[in-house]
Amino acid sequence: MRDRARDVLVVLPTFEERATLPATIAGVRSHAPGADILVIDDGSPDGTGRLAEEIAAADPAVSVLHRPGKQGLGTAYALGFARALAGGYRYVVEMDSDGSHLPAELPVLLAAARGDARTRGAGLVIGARWVPGGRIVNWPWYRRWVSRTGTRVARIALRSELRDLTSGFRVIDAGWLARLELDALDSHGYAFQVETAWTFERLGCPIVEVPITFVERAGGRSKMSLGIVAEALANVLRWGWRLRRPRPHSSEREITP
Repeated sequence: MRDRARDVLVVLPTFEERATLPATIAGVRSHAPGADILVIDDGSPDGTGRLAEEIAAADPAVSVLHRPGKQGLGTAYALGFARALAGGYRYVVEMDSDGSHLPAELPVLLAAARGDARTRGAGLVIGARWVPGGRIVNWPWYRRWVSRTGTRVARIALRSELRDLTSGFRVIDAGWLARLELDALDSHGYAFQVETAWTFERLGCPIVEVPITFVERAGGRSKMSLGIVAEALANVLRWGWRLRRPRPHSSEREITP
């Protein structure tokens, strides 16, 4: 990474994204030219990691971390967050490497995080699909249904005011990110997005949801599976139960299993 005052780190987890990673990186470099990019590859058998190394060799703004196998989206982001905090970055960007998140929308999300003379910057900016102005392109009806239903269940269970808890296109202020206990997070998969957004909300973090256009991936295959959906649902219901569980009286000691 470049030896300069560090401002933005874009974290790109990858697994078999060889077909789409170059365009994603090029888009980020075009629309957020001052940002650094960290690719975290989970041993992609299609050679995504090797391709990322080739890109990094030609561009000092890009660096690559390799993990030996699939360890989950959440653990990749937690690793990226730790690297961002250690590197002194001010903002951390989460986005997919498969073309679903449009780099052209990065400046709007970053502007919401930075704020201006009239508006204070948000600690968490979520690129939201389920808000006025948000759009999804090329999703079949059942994918829309799963996403919207999952979001509604999470909002109700967690008593959240957020409209798109599951979105993975985000900008996080490092000052708020430092308040997260990364080692204490429960989720390894896509539930990580719900858990972190909800945790920021409970911490009192100022959150803004900015409408985005989400585009179905142009190449490769979706990582979504029944196991990932089950993990997310189980975690959300467990967190909701904890939220509603009566707290012990001060004279009682709470026993953690």
